[in-house]
Amino acid sequence: MQVLLVNGSLHEYGCTYTALSEIADTLEGEGIRTSRFWIGKKAIAGCMACSHCAREKRCAIDDTVNQFLDIASEYDGFVFGAPVHYAAVSGNMTSFMDRVFFTDLCGGRDTFFLKPAAAVVSARRAGTTAALDQLNKYFQHAQMPIVPSKYWNMVHGSQPEEVRADEEGMQVMRVLARNMAWLLKCKEAGKQSGVEIPKQEQRISTNFIR
Repeated sequence: MQVLLVNGSLHEYGCTYTALSEIADTLEGEGIRTSRFWIGKKAIAGCMACSHCAREKRCAIDDTVNQFLDIASEYDGFVFGAPVHYAAVSGNMTSFMDRVFFTDLCGGRDTFFLKPAAAVVSARRAGTTAALDQLNKYFQHAQMPIVPSKYWNMVHGSQPEEVRADEEGMQVMRVLARNMAWLLKCKEAGKQSGVEIPKQEQRISTNFIR
């Protein structure tokens, strides 16, 4: 079993990385392999609603989004981390998440179906809960079990050393990792015991115009 930790910060080794590192170390201690994926610092364009992904199962903008989707199916769980900008996830990470999950949905890839996921956010002071809500909506839409901790999954600080000094935040990261490991092991045990996945229905899409 392996978990992919996605760093949505422009700073590869900043505060978000520090939080994800605490999770990675704890997961490894629980026998779960981890890898990291940094979305980089180049600008990431938003979705163009061009429907290319529905036809080709890949995004028309061939950048870090397709690079991520090329490897995502290899992983059993995901942790998406991002800094908070104006009480929301950073712009690059928002574009990344929009296109990753839209491409997966419209391309019929089912990369994330029933795979545990968690969101982690980093902020100097506030805006964290709004950013968490934003990230968790992607997981709900993709039918991903959301992994909790003892508190909301956030750390505070302007520099990595300040994040490491956030004792409660670091504990939240460790508890999150152990809960992720437990859920992955339970899922594997169920699979080995013959527990079937939930029956799926054809998607119904409606609007409110009559």
